[in-house]
Amino acid sequence: MKKGTVISEKFYRVQMALSSLSIYRQLLDDPVIKKFYDLISYLCTGTDPVIFLNLYNELFFTLASSNTSLASYIMDLIIFDDNPFSHCCTKGENCELLEDAARRDLKCLQFALEITPTVIKTQAKILCNLETKELAGLPEWEDWSNSQCSSGLQTKIKETLYSSGSWGECLPALKKFYPEVGAGIFACYYAFTWERAANSGFFKGIASPDPVRLKDLFGYEEERSEILENTQQFLKGYPANNVLLYGDRGTGKSSTVKAIVNEYHPRGLRIIEVPKNYLGDFPEITRELRERSQRFIIFVDDLTFEDSTENYTALKAVLEGGLESRPANVLIYATSNRRHLVKESFSDRAFSLDEDTGEIHESDSIQEKLSLADRFGITVIFTAPDQEQYLEIIEAIAKQRNIQIAREKLHREALRWATRHNGRSPRTARQFIDWLEGAVCCTPHG
Repeated sequence: MKKGTVISEKFYRVQMALSSLSIYRQLLDDPVIKKFYDLISYLCTGTDPVIFLNLYNELFFTLASSNTSLASYIMDLIIFDDNPFSHCCTKGENCELLEDAARRDLKCLQFALEITPTVIKTQAKILCNLETKELAGLPEWEDWSNSQCSSGLQTKIKETLYSSGSWGECLPALKKFYPEVGAGIFACYYAFTWERAANSGFFKGIASPDPVRLKDLFGYEEERSEILENTQQFLKGYPANNVLLYGDRGTGKSSTVKAIVNEYHPRGLRIIEVPKNYLGDFPEITRELRERSQRFIIFVDDLTFEDSTENYTALKAVLEGGLESRPANVLIYATSNRRHLVKESFSDRAFSLDEDTGEIHESDSIQEKLSLADRFGITVIFTAPDQEQYLEIIEAIAKQRNIQIAREKLHREALRWATRHNGRSPRTARQFIDWLEGAVCCTPHG
């Protein structure tokens, strides 16, 4: 009985440790930690074997779904938690009060890991009157001391936590980690979309961004070089320009932006795609990004505005002239098939004396609409390739994929494909090669 009392005391102390989390308090809302806490709390006094079995297996199932050990799971939560301490670190600031609270939380979380499946089963045997053979059949999550570090940005800091006898002493490593990698969702992902739900906006991380790389893009080297130079300048901390990429469809405007981010995200570059309908959220978005350590490209794809929309005024304010300045770590890259981003009809130019709809100074209104594109510091034009350029792109992609086909036949089929489909463009070239690669591979002796 004395042994059971000692074990119960440990469960109570772990419950108190988790309840006392302050800086890392958001971890208590995590589904795994929540189920772990519920199980620990029940085993302080609970005696019903059915309730215990449900709590134990719910925890195991939730943890198994993440395909990791409990310790590794908790370390990931620590590393990627967006809290006052991690946010302060990303800004390069020091705060002894926050550091002391974080240090205490880390010790509490490490202490909680002393409650292993073996310890839980021992307590359940005492309180819930379960037989040894019944407990032996319960699955166990991996012992934290035998867990292996996962790959990725968090590997080094996880190794530090694994090898440390006191997580509280790992605070200097975390203080160094957060400014380099970031905190919260911006450390987990490098590509995001801005979404809305219940009248509020939020960043949604993209687990599998479009993998296009610069080496996959052929032609338009001069156009891309200007955007690359601007991006590199931005990453070095120098002033840089917002960029408008406009031109014919399928010429690689969007792919260029995605490829640049895929190239430079290890240096802290992030991309956030904002739908046109949410451009009015720009002030909210930039406030969220202002004091982050990373550099952000706000990406607006296929940018055009109907005459009735007011979103373009919000974009104009961010590009230039708003009371709230654009953060130094934020740029806007937009693509469009139109040079004049706001659609204009002939009726816009027709003078009307109607008191309800007419406007005396129509030219001012027209110029306001046409001025939006001028507010981008850099405008890069992507025009459809001529036949020679189109065939050069075809040859480059075919060579990259090691497709063996006679040059004359390749050209003949490529031109036929362009005629039958979407005309000459890099997109058409890639679609043709996708078809050709399958056709060659599927043809006997092809």
